[in-house]
Amino acid sequence: MARPYALKRRAEQQAETRLRIVEAAVALHGSVGPARTTYSMVAEAAGVQRHTLYAHFPDERSLLLACSSLAVERDPPPEPANWPEGPDRLRAGLDAVYAWYRRNEALSGCVLRDAEVHDLTREVSELRLGPTARRWQESLGAPLDPVQRAVLRVMLGFPAWRSLARDSGLAPEQAVAAAIRAIEGSVA
Repeated sequence: MARPYALKRRAEQQAETRLRIVEAAVALHGSVGPARTTYSMVAEAAGVQRHTLYAHFPDERSLLLACSSLAVERDPPPEPANWPEGPDRLRAGLDAVYAWYRRNEALSGCVLRDAEVHDLTREVSELRLGPTARRWQESLGAPLDPVQRAVLRVMLGFPAWRSLARDSGLAPEQAVAAAIRAIEGSVA
């Protein structure tokens, strides 16, 4: 009778170890970036041996997928279905997207920087966030002309948020208002 309990406890320990590894990797991805994160760094931060890390994640892709899954699970990107219809939709959408960027600034900044030069980071980023970003663009861009949709695409990007909110020092509501002015003022 003791065997089923032992197997259950072992499975729990393995799940705890796996989570500790993923959390350590996500923290490193938010500080040094996924392209600069090594398995040795993850193993040390998680308090495991490299062979334990490889037993859970045999390759970098499996680790990146687990990390991106955990990050999105813990703080999902905003969904257009939650934004009001009508004239306040653009403001609500930008406000939600910019608030999400603000909460995830360190991780997003490192991941997007590395996606420019690291194929696997680019692939996983597109897999996890590409469909969501396209939903943002489709939802908010529907009533806009082609030039406004192009500006919207820029304003929905993390670099635009960082430029408005961090580099220019605008308060959250000012950053959203500036983005709206840029979008609405760019008529074809």
